[in-house]
Amino acid sequence: MHRNLFVGFLLFSLMVCVTSPAWAGALDDVKAGISAANRDDYDKAIGLFTKAIESGELSRENLSKVYFDRGLAWGEKGDYDKAIADYTKAIEINPNYAEAYNNRGRAWGKKDDYDKAIADYTKAIEINPKYADAYLNRSLAWGKKGDYDRSNADKTKAIEINQGR
Repeated sequence: MHRNLFVGFLLFSLMVCVTSPAWAGALDDVKAGISAANRDDYDKAIGLFTKAIESGELSRENLSKVYFDRGLAWGEKGDYDKAIADYTKAIEINPNYAEAYNNRGRAWGKKDDYDKAIADYTKAIEINPKYADAYLNRSLAWGKKGDYDRSNADKTKAIEINQGR
């Protein structure tokens, strides 16, 4: 799932590079960071994403996505505090970034903070009511809290959404 997000952002980045040559330096770093992440070289990816973030060359939309991607890399390394910080930055820049809420919720879940995880999954669902992954993730968090009725309700909703695709 993470790799698909990296590949999707890579395609978006390439499109922006063609239309925005002034941003090519930072976006080249993003592209190289995505490539490094796809090779599971998360340290290199984080360094390249950081360089792109610090360049000041990224649009707000791209900046939010790069924070998100760096959050993915931190999460893959198991540094959930840094992942949460980056997802939070992505959300500050783009408050309607459902995927960032979902992934921040996953990081909270890895830290066994299921209340914060559920709050983030709920926000992701408010933004995108058809976000099956957020329902499924919230289902898992409800299960960890022992609320099996809510867990089953969210699983059912995720299945309904996926069957409608």
